[in-house]
Amino acid sequence: MKKRSWLALMLSSVLVLAAGCSTSQQGGGNDKNAGFKLGLVTDTGGLNDQSFNQISWEGAKRAEKELKVDIKALESKRDEDYVPNLTKFAREKRDIIWATGFKFEKPIPEVADQFPKVHFGIVDSNLGGKVPKNVIAVTFKEHEGSFLAGVAAALTTKSNKIGYIGGISSPLIKKFESGFRAGVQAANPKAQVQVAYAESFTDVTKGRSLAKNMYNGGVDVIFHASGGVGKGLFDEVKTREKGKFWAIGVDMDQSALAPDHTLTSMVKRVDTAIFNITKDLKDKKLEAGKHLDLGFKEDALGLADSKHMSDDVKKKVEEFKQKIIKGEIKVPKDENELKSFK
Repeated sequence: MKKRSWLALMLSSVLVLAAGCSTSQQGGGNDKNAGFKLGLVTDTGGLNDQSFNQISWEGAKRAEKELKVDIKALESKRDEDYVPNLTKFAREKRDIIWATGFKFEKPIPEVADQFPKVHFGIVDSNLGGKVPKNVIAVTFKEHEGSFLAGVAAALTTKSNKIGYIGGISSPLIKKFESGFRAGVQAANPKAQVQVAYAESFTDVTKGRSLAKNMYNGGVDVIFHASGGVGKGLFDEVKTREKGKFWAIGVDMDQSALAPDHTLTSMVKRVDTAIFNITKDLKDKKLEAGKHLDLGFKEDALGLADSKHMSDDVKKKVEEFKQKIIKGEIKVPKDENELKSFK
């Protein structure tokens, strides 16, 4: 039986938009000819972060190609750019204005209130459960996907020393960490996880330094949830012996950054969410003021296919995934839940 679109059911009553502006702009199409317009505002990681922002832009580009939507992107260079960037797209009266990242949880309500006839969308925040009528909030169950990354790492490590590199300490990035550590614990109780935070999503040098210290200390598999910081992890792992040291990517398939050293990647299908929500809005099938929380049941998360994972590891990963879907495993999403996880 052919699998239905994972958002077909979830989004039968949702509407979206997000706004943006920045010192750097990219776009396609012709404003004068386009009947439907999409705007995307990145956080400070930029469009080419080879992670979260980039996969979001892929969703916009798919909308441009398949839906004939006019698209523009604005890259925020600093946090202070968020409000003016969102405001710029709102004044352009773009039909869909996406904001990518939890850092927008204050700017979005502020600008949405000023432009009640414009619709906004935010990825990675539920806005504290208070979603304005002209906003759609989309979050993902990253702890579930990270749990599978932990299983893959735990069953691949030879040293029983595994690393996790986070970006900025926050509930979201802690959710990645908690799920990952739980997956390691479930699959290989003997393995230990070393944790380090870069307190940045852009400092590639810091990412490489953290990775170097971990590998030098005996860690042989590192998972990151750190945006552009993760480039430093891949730069470092490429200097290590093939088949013995591994990196696990995040948000999109990051194997191109280190083809011989990427065990897998924990993929968040933000691109699919952006495309499907945009399509439903364009077709006038959506309703705003909603929060969507997407996980395995919606086929919104998963591990990228990889030739470096053995068939046995892949089989075990799938077994754990099914247990999560069936509710046999409740994956912890914070430190407190992790302490009581069994």
